[in-house]
Amino acid sequence: MEHPLKKFRFCPVCGSTRFEVNNFKSKKCRDCGFSYYANPCSATAAFIVNDNDEMLVVRRAKDPARGTLDLPGGFVDMGETVEEGMRREIKEETGLDVTEIHYLFSSPNVYIYSGMGIHTLDMDFLVPVHGDPEAIKAAVRAADDAAEALWIPIAEVNPADFGLTSIRNAVIRFLADIPFITNERK
Repeated sequence: MEHPLKKFRFCPVCGSTRFEVNNFKSKKCRDCGFSYYANPCSATAAFIVNDNDEMLVVRRAKDPARGTLDLPGGFVDMGETVEEGMRREIKEETGLDVTEIHYLFSSPNVYIYSGMGIHTLDMDFLVPVHGDPEAIKAAVRAADDAAEALWIPIAEVNPADFGLTSIRNAVIRFLADIPFITNERK
């Protein structure tokens, strides 16, 4: 696998070209001694479930995997908590204001962006939305990275419809754990 910092050729502190691989996750400047570590970016994905046991999914408006299903979510911004980032991404992509979120699990991922592998730590959340399911559905508006928003009965969710490998794997894991997750919600 290509070193995550291969495209970074100059030291960001002194501009030296002697910015070299130090170990798997860092580069070090041989002139000024600065070390830079390539730590993963925080990313989120939401399993939004209504009281009819339907899950809200979105269709990707952009590459990678444009046109395939996805979960609402995205990168956490600097200065945000993971929970704040999750709520912001849900609002941006679906229009929903959510309050209740429950951490489920995480997994490492490499997200290809502009031809570069961005290492992420994907954190997945259960986001139950309670109330009249029809009113909640009417409130959803696909926007930002989402071309369309769909409510699918959980029993009919097909992991193969999700274009990003990391999301597909999260959906598989979620569906395998659904009896536990459902019992926890009650």
